[in-house]
Amino acid sequence: MTALLAGIIVFGVLISVHELGHFLMAKAVGMKVEEFAIGFGPRLYQTEDKGTKYSLRLIPMGGYNRIAGMEPGEEDTPDGFATKPIWARMLVILAGVTMNFVLSFVIFFGLFFVTGMDVPVNEPVLGRISAGQPAAEAGLLEGDRILSIGGTELKEWNDIRSVIDKGQGKRVTVVIRRGDRELTKEVVPRFIPEAKRYMIGVSPRFEKKELGLGDSLKYAAMAEKRITVGMLDGLRQIVTRKASAELTGPIGVAQMAGSVAEEGMASLMSFIAFLSLNLAILNLLPVPALDGGQFLILVAEGLLGHTLKPRMKMGIQAVGVAFILALTLYATIHDIMR
Repeated sequence: MTALLAGIIVFGVLISVHELGHFLMAKAVGMKVEEFAIGFGPRLYQTEDKGTKYSLRLIPMGGYNRIAGMEPGEEDTPDGFATKPIWARMLVILAGVTMNFVLSFVIFFGLFFVTGMDVPVNEPVLGRISAGQPAAEAGLLEGDRILSIGGTELKEWNDIRSVIDKGQGKRVTVVIRRGDRELTKEVVPRFIPEAKRYMIGVSPRFEKKELGLGDSLKYAAMAEKRITVGMLDGLRQIVTRKASAELTGPIGVAQMAGSVAEEGMASLMSFIAFLSLNLAILNLLPVPALDGGQFLILVAEGLLGHTLKPRMKMGIQAVGVAFILALTLYATIHDIMR
């Protein structure tokens, strides 16, 4: 039940905000929007204002907006999508992913401003111990204070890395203080290819630091940049076959959302911010039926100086829809098999 409710919240927020971006920009450039809906399926409530129907529907898994003139055969609709300048159409297409970037930034800002930020404590006291790593295998525990490694006394957290690096994977004697006792442990550092160095699998303790308005804005921007760069690098590695693609469908996302929700609202909001960036970046891929694919079509029309024929657009979109449906089906089956 938790996974279902969390999944509804996550998909509802992400898709509704995305569609809200298209809706607001379409209105801003003077396009006719026939309907803006929250949810799908049977209509629960509807009102109308300035030619646009606003509806609330039964299935709360997102939403949609219907912009006039976007469907084949509607190209001549007054104030429709196709009648507006190409720059206006480009802005409308990009507005959805823009809102997803904005949503992520707003969530990160709110979290930093309300809950502050976890900062590492620069003293040799162990925080998280990674399971299956040398420190855990040697019996080190959270809260242990490392007094020395290989005979070298430690004064701050960064001393741990420098001493381990010098040892180059050799077995070392670690002296710790646990409560009022001093204990000696034998640890063999392990080379971690991703980090390109020897490690024992420990993290420092963290403490909360309150942030003001300016710092909250700064760290929100930094968090969004770091995650975006990481996602783009991940896509690059997949394209160049340096990494394999791990597909997760709606069921998998809902399950993850349920697990995250059990950790608290802050964790769920962070998850939504992360997925919002994910949705934005994936939507920018030049795949027909995605925003990136539609934007590419507009670029082609701009270079050609005329719109593509309706049949050609329909064919391109059909290929894109088929590809996305096949990918979603594959990911869903993969989720079920797991």
